[in-house]
Amino acid sequence: MNRLTLWLLIGCVAAAALSVVAGKVWLPLDAWSAADPRSIIIVELRLPRTVLALVVGAALGLSGAVMQGYLRNPLADPGLFGVSSGAALGAVVSLFFGYAVSAYLLPAFALVGAATTMALLALIAGRSGSLMLFTLAGLIITSIGSSATALAISLAPTPFVASEIMTWLNGALTDRSWQDVELATPMIAAGAVLAAFLGRSLDALTLGEDAARSMGVNLGRLQLLVILSTSLCVAASVAAAGVISFVGLLVAHMVRPYAGHRPSAILLPSALGGALLLTLADAGVRLLPTVSELRLGIATAMLGGPFFFAMLIRMRRKLA
Repeated sequence: MNRLTLWLLIGCVAAAALSVVAGKVWLPLDAWSAADPRSIIIVELRLPRTVLALVVGAALGLSGAVMQGYLRNPLADPGLFGVSSGAALGAVVSLFFGYAVSAYLLPAFALVGAATTMALLALIAGRSGSLMLFTLAGLIITSIGSSATALAISLAPTPFVASEIMTWLNGALTDRSWQDVELATPMIAAGAVLAAFLGRSLDALTLGEDAARSMGVNLGRLQLLVILSTSLCVAASVAAAGVISFVGLLVAHMVRPYAGHRPSAILLPSALGGALLLTLADAGVRLLPTVSELRLGIATAMLGGPFFFAMLIRMRRKLA
């Protein structure tokens, strides 16, 4: 274990402890006692929320690192796949038609949307492994999914439904339970296991497609594994927490100067960095002196937007 990984692990533990005790009402550590009625708040509300923040953050951070390594583009983000848009559209459909009254139906619709997007992506991109075709396919699917989501909002049968859709699309970990943790964790774990086998191939791909082929990398197989691992992570995250953007973009750039520029070297640090970032962001939105809690997706967008803009300016200056 290198020093960066160790520090990120320590940061995640500290952030988790802060997340459990912090909020509109601070809960001291002695509230863990079973005799203390506040222990219910910790066990049933804050612990699952904290665990979900760690798991979802790790999934989004890992997905961002995988995408940037595969596309060899520092501006890549999981939203580029279209999986976030597909999962969001599936959840919006469940809200639109009132199927979200069941605890499992909204996540189920979100996962169906993500799976459909994944199938379309594989169908459009084909087996050639072309990075340009793969990227364009993701952009097309994202555009279609976003347009369909906007249409559903504009045609919502009642203002309440439109409000529910908008609230969910903004992303949050409010009122999440252990059921949400049980839903997201297995799929994210499966996606992470697949991503663990991508390191060598992603490193070879940095030398170019021809060089990667000469080193024995099957680009079609690599593309399939990238789609599967990222789709599982992002779809489970969207199903459990709504749409949370820019986490993958942010953490991959934060850890790269310290972990090195090989894609395989930043996979684990990006996962830990994503967990740390989202847990701190979730604790932060609870501590803000606002009447209602700021949505987590809005908070990450407020962080990621200026960061993305600064990156574009920096890249423009290098090219000038």
